[in-house]
Amino acid sequence: MDTRSLDRLGDEIADLSAHLDAATARLLDLIREFDTRNGWNNGFPSCAAWLSWRVGLDLGAARERVRVAHALETLPRLAHALARGELSYAKVRALTRVATPETEERLLAVGRAGTADHVERIVRGWRRMDRKAEAQEDARRHARRELYMYQGDDGMIVIRGRLAPEVGAVLAQALAAARETLYQRTRTEVGAVRPPNVSAETPTMAQQQADALGLLAETALHHGIDPGGPGERYQVVVHVDAPVLEDADAPGQSALEDGARVSAETSRRLACDASRVVMQHGRDGRVVEVAARTRTIPPALRRALRYRDRGCRFPGCGSRFGQGHHIRHWARGGPTTLSNLAMLCRRHHRAVHEEGYQVDREADGQLLPEVPRSPEVAGDPVQVLRERHEAEGPVLHARTGTPGWMGERLSVAYAIDVLHPLAAGG
Repeated sequence: MDTRSLDRLGDEIADLSAHLDAATARLLDLIREFDTRNGWNNGFPSCAAWLSWRVGLDLGAARERVRVAHALETLPRLAHALARGELSYAKVRALTRVATPETEERLLAVGRAGTADHVERIVRGWRRMDRKAEAQEDARRHARRELYMYQGDDGMIVIRGRLAPEVGAVLAQALAAARETLYQRTRTEVGAVRPPNVSAETPTMAQQQADALGLLAETALHHGIDPGGPGERYQVVVHVDAPVLEDADAPGQSALEDGARVSAETSRRLACDASRVVMQHGRDGRVVEVAARTRTIPPALRRALRYRDRGCRFPGCGSRFGQGHHIRHWARGGPTTLSNLAMLCRRHHRAVHEEGYQVDREADGQLLPEVPRSPEVAGDPVQVLRERHEAEGPVLHARTGTPGWMGERLSVAYAIDVLHPLAAGG
């Protein structure tokens, strides 16, 4: 056995690992800035979703990168150790689950002294100690739960409340799932010419949350949250004059049942794929005739539409859920046929009706790529990485990330008693 060559091979592995950890620190800095500046908010539900699409990270790993990136903003010692290759990303990822500015220094010592397995075990013990303190606070939080909903002066509905953590977690997960349903893998069409009167801004996270809450309410009612109640009570009724559907500039009403006005284009969007009842009014305004309720898109045609389109047809959108859109609106004589229909998700259906986009069917349309090409790296990537670090200053070598552990047995209970500020010996 050539032990010298194996030692050199082991040193090369450790040396390159230190360079990769230092590069990861820079990557996390870039991710944090990108997320803070909402660089992903061009159709993606989150920075993690953008990372999954753009650089091929697993969605769970992408969420962890974003979490760690933001955690390190308030933990400069851990960030510095990662940037110098002294701590691995695995150690830093674990430590950021429990570290605070007050406990950072002692946890940094844990990271330098122990292996990654030691760090994980101590972090689990640390969190158990935290849960003891949290149990007392939990009862106090439960008594403070509340939720208020009222109408503001501008007609908007204002929601304010305080939820128990577990209830809030369920709501957060539901909102995240609804956002992904509404905005999953959507992105700005490459090379598209934006109409001059359409804003280049994309929905903010707050706006996406509001849209997601609306979808949650609709979904819950659709699946029978109150099975004993009649379905009609959950319908949203819009009264709109026929001329308004034909021409958005025509005079006439376009209002919800409670009198709140909505734009003509909003009425046109809702009428694309909804039940309709035609009412005739006399000169005095009284209803003289009410036709039977009809469905704009029959069920059989809807199944064919979903089978053909497989989701939203807006370029670059990957949402599997959508609404039927009349390319030429039925109020303007457009037939309810498969050739005149297209599936659009809620967001892009609104973009077509209220934000100036137009939809047409082209025989030679081109699809946007599902994922972008990875950038080409010129030369040897390992050498490029080493040269960059040499230029930036960190001194990295095979012993940079070696822990101080000498083989002794780890006592997690003793470590927590010494380190944790809430422990008896802390």
